[in-house]
Amino acid sequence: MKLKSFKNKNTWQRAALIAVVAVTLQSCFVAKDYKRPEFEQTEELYRTDNLPQDSLSMADVSWKELFTDPYLVKYIEQGLENNIDIRIAIQQMAAAEAYVKQGKAGFFPSLTGNASLTHQELSKNSQFGSLFSSLDQYELSADLSWEADIWGKIRSNKRAYVASYLQSVAAHKAVKTQLIANIVTTYYTLLSLDEQLRITEATVENRKQSVTTIEALKEAGQQNQVAVDQNAAQLYSAQALVIDLKNSIFQAENTLALLLGEEPQTYERGVLADEKIETELKVGVPSLLLRNRPDVMQAEYGLVNAFELTNVANASFYPSLTLTATGGLQALSLEDLISTNSLFATLVGGIAQPIFTRRQIKTQYEVAQSQQEQALLSFEQTLLTAGKEVSESLYSYNAEVEKYEYLDLQVQALTDAENNSQELLNNGLANYLDLLTARESRLSAELNLVDSKLNQLLAIVNLYQALGGGWK
Repeated sequence: MKLKSFKNKNTWQRAALIAVVAVTLQSCFVAKDYKRPEFEQTEELYRTDNLPQDSLSMADVSWKELFTDPYLVKYIEQGLENNIDIRIAIQQMAAAEAYVKQGKAGFFPSLTGNASLTHQELSKNSQFGSLFSSLDQYELSADLSWEADIWGKIRSNKRAYVASYLQSVAAHKAVKTQLIANIVTTYYTLLSLDEQLRITEATVENRKQSVTTIEALKEAGQQNQVAVDQNAAQLYSAQALVIDLKNSIFQAENTLALLLGEEPQTYERGVLADEKIETELKVGVPSLLLRNRPDVMQAEYGLVNAFELTNVANASFYPSLTLTATGGLQALSLEDLISTNSLFATLVGGIAQPIFTRRQIKTQYEVAQSQQEQALLSFEQTLLTAGKEVSESLYSYNAEVEKYEYLDLQVQALTDAENNSQELLNNGLANYLDLLTARESRLSAELNLVDSKLNQLLAIVNLYQALGGGWK
């Protein structure tokens, strides 16, 4: 009895020794720690001689502060709640979070419970056949297995899952930013179409009066049929443009309905002249894109994920240390199963070193390295694209502001030209073609002025999105 106790004591001491050695070896990590790569182009991303040196960016401003139109604010809130793409991104985050939980559980042992009944018919000519015709064995047991994370394989795998989750979070932010930009763009487009429709409908009424006037002058012998036809043609052109604008408004409202996740309908809205964005256009230093712009963050987390999976593949070249234990109750009859005499236990500690795996491990490592390089290039490309979009949006805004001044002067000049031509025509001192030309040019200039106002607003929206604003 003492001998048996001594043997059991030695067994558990050896098992404890193996566990201590395993835990000690965990400090010998093969896995490397991720370091963010440095790109030489980062400081030149905005293509400007006035590179900002502060850390202030309009991306840090909440969209609720940037956009003040109450109708627009309501639609953005509705879109963030109901949009299908947003809801899909949330489910992707939930799936990634489940993998993170799995990665954290990788440090714990696995435990499996078993219950079995074995019935065996024995040959009479076998070793035990002369004693038993059949044999029953009952067993209740549990298997426990634990792998020591000596080379950091489990740790790297967990970090890869975390990076994948953060990538899904960044993707959700990117969807949110894009959604807000799309809603604002569609809303402003609707306002500009409304304004162009108002201008064109007013033009239609004026041209109707002009046709009536020209017909009266023809009756008086002061104009001919050609003048009547030319004026009528201008009227028909404006009436056709009204139809085009109404069609565009209809389609824009359908687009807004899709963004808001609801059925198509007519939406209440303000007027273009009242739309102002008073937030100062600060872009901050280019490095702010790394923490503000969701797609850049998403690309970097993709790189982190690939980096950690390369660590996992590298650790597969090294031996793995596992501890396995099996214990439970085993008896030849059900009545004897619940008894101390039925207890059994097995403890195994082993080290496995891959020797020849038909190049599978090396292939996995080379593929992981290639995917890491792809992720690095993707990260760099995304950062360069972000800088390009910031640069172009800022330049476009400044160009539209300057352009708007000239277009406004053009409208004023053409309005004067139309009025003067009308007066000269009424006094028989001008040709009706001069008046027609002035009218057509004025309408085109007024519509272009509305487009320029719209482009100013959209340039600010694009700059806000390019800097990574909208998700905060």
